[in-house]
Amino acid sequence: MQAPVLVLKDSLTRESGSKVHHANIQASKAVADIIRTSLGPRSMLKMLLDAAGGIVVTNDGNAILRELDIAHPAAKSMIELSRTQDEEVGDGTTSVIVLAGEMLHVAEAFIDKKYHATVICRAYNKALEDALAVLDKIAMSIDVNDRLMMLGLVKSCIGTKFTSQFGDLIADLALDATTIVGVDLGQGLREVDIKKYIKVEKIPGGQLEDSKVLKGVMFNKDVVVPGKMRRKIVNPRIILLDCPLEYKKGENQTNAELVKEEDWGVLLKMEEEYIENLCAQVLRFKPDLVITEKGLSDLACHYLSKAGVSAIRRLRKTDNNRIAKACGAVIVNRPDELQESDVGTRAGLFEVKKIGDEFFAYIVDCQDPKACTVLLRGASKDLLNEVERNLQDAMSVARNILKHPKLVPGGGATELTVSATLKQKSSSIEGIEKWPYEAAAVAFEAIPRTLAQNCGVNHANGENAWTGIDGNSGVIADMKELKIWDAYNVKAQTFKTAIEAACMLLRIDDIVSGIKKKQAPGSTQPSKPTIEQEGDADTEQMIPE
Repeated sequence: MQAPVLVLKDSLTRESGSKVHHANIQASKAVADIIRTSLGPRSMLKMLLDAAGGIVVTNDGNAILRELDIAHPAAKSMIELSRTQDEEVGDGTTSVIVLAGEMLHVAEAFIDKKYHATVICRAYNKALEDALAVLDKIAMSIDVNDRLMMLGLVKSCIGTKFTSQFGDLIADLALDATTIVGVDLGQGLREVDIKKYIKVEKIPGGQLEDSKVLKGVMFNKDVVVPGKMRRKIVNPRIILLDCPLEYKKGENQTNAELVKEEDWGVLLKMEEEYIENLCAQVLRFKPDLVITEKGLSDLACHYLSKAGVSAIRRLRKTDNNRIAKACGAVIVNRPDELQESDVGTRAGLFEVKKIGDEFFAYIVDCQDPKACTVLLRGASKDLLNEVERNLQDAMSVARNILKHPKLVPGGGATELTVSATLKQKSSSIEGIEKWPYEAAAVAFEAIPRTLAQNCGVNHANGENAWTGIDGNSGVIADMKELKIWDAYNVKAQTFKTAIEAACMLLRIDDIVSGIKKKQAPGSTQPSKPTIEQEGDADTEQMIPE
């Protein structure tokens, strides 16, 4: 009898085979169960304490999962899912997790029956292809310029969110904002950059109804010399600078030896003249407003205000980009490079207003602005944060439709149709893959089922492609009439992400945990056995039952 060979260090724990599959499935289901109740119009909110001790109240799937600290690796990858979904299409973050969880759940039975994971994956991928084919079949194109249709669409996408009680408000905001920043790339492509060109300013106070989309930008700054400079300019000429209007100190330390007292005066004079030149170069273009991202010395302020020019300094780069987009200016890096074409003239009004106890500068009434600010007002910070998250989702939805003007029915109708079609198809599939394929078909019902559960009813099975569940009342209804829609590419992305993730998790058959940080050479401490216990413990803790 030979001695046992130790391959892995004693601090590593290794689990393999079906035990891992079960652990992964349990973990993923636990994640899905966390979010399950926040799907649909009757969804519950979750309240999370984040690391800083602040609170987050939300039902945006991605926002919830972002805050969770999770030990189990499989659960971590579930969270990645919702992140991808959020970055790709911005909506359907909750559905993706629920769907993936369900896919894994139905796979559990097959693993018990000793099916091989790759077989299940093959069947799932087949199901995915067919599901996307069904989506193509039931999708209907819409006209992007049909405002009512678009509103209905955005509304149904945020109907599940907390702000749905403010009805059209958020939908209007989102639509306005996204149509403003949409850029036609030609060939019918629309590029809508939400992150860069839509700024959401949250100002506590006032009512939600005061929120609006500005045809331009606004930022939290006042003019440099409030008493002297104009605070309201109609049709301003705007110059944007990326350089300081002040005297630059030398790079390395220079010592100037001054013999006579007059030399000191000459030196100061030179500094003044330098700044005066800088200002003169800017003033050549008769601007009304000079905005720089860097500093502005007192002297420069003096020259500018003498010429009746308002100045704003130390602006965030992102804000400056937005102003450039909105009023047609070009950001200039050196004053001597200014050209007439760099001056922004498309703004209708520059104004500094006081909101609450802060000053905000508005550059509004732009002709054809390509950037905008959404002004959100509301009672409390938590409320505003939630509204902002909903607005993000709504804008993503609006963006998706501008990019792919195709719709599929919402309210779980799509999933039910896909499910029914896959069930019919499953009978024609040969061999062992038939059963997992059918199971995938059943898994799609998770979405409508959850919708139904969240408003407390049981559901039936529909033949019509547009039959779904009205999430508010739980009645089975025609989605066309209720105008409950989903964007086509959100759905497609949801299906893809969910199934691919499920396959990935199913393929894992071995988890090695407890990999230690490299120790400094020389300090040979005995490896602590605690790592092992933690590695064993957290699989048990994850299981919700």
